[in-house]
Amino acid sequence: MTTQERRAWSLAVTALIGYAVYLVLVAVDISYVPSLLWTVGGAIVVNIAVDILFGGNQKADQRDREIGRFGDHVGQSLVVAGAVAAMVMALFEARYFWIANVIYLAFVLSAVLGSTAKIFAYRKGFHPW
Repeated sequence: MTTQERRAWSLAVTALIGYAVYLVLVAVDISYVPSLLWTVGGAIVVNIAVDILFGGNQKADQRDREIGRFGDHVGQSLVVAGAVAAMVMALFEARYFWIANVIYLAFVLSAVLGSTAKIFAYRKGFHPW
């Protein structure tokens, strides 16, 4: 398993766990603003720590860069969808809570989808256009 594939796994798992923790915190009636900020910050710190722990200083080759670009493009589609959804909600004057949650969900789904695309490309093969 290459370092880049390990990073993809780490990002997908950390994003899902962070979002699950956030949902639990909000479900037990803790304010969403500090919960959101702490879970996002925690996920970033955990990803950095995992990258350092598992030797994230390995240089990426051409295939790694192409797979990374492919996964990022796939994942960005959900960021765009989340931004459009948040904009529509703002136009209809939805509460800040719902707008923030749609944006956070879009980021999480983007990370998971992009990482899944990268993992699939590493495991099943990648054929650039």
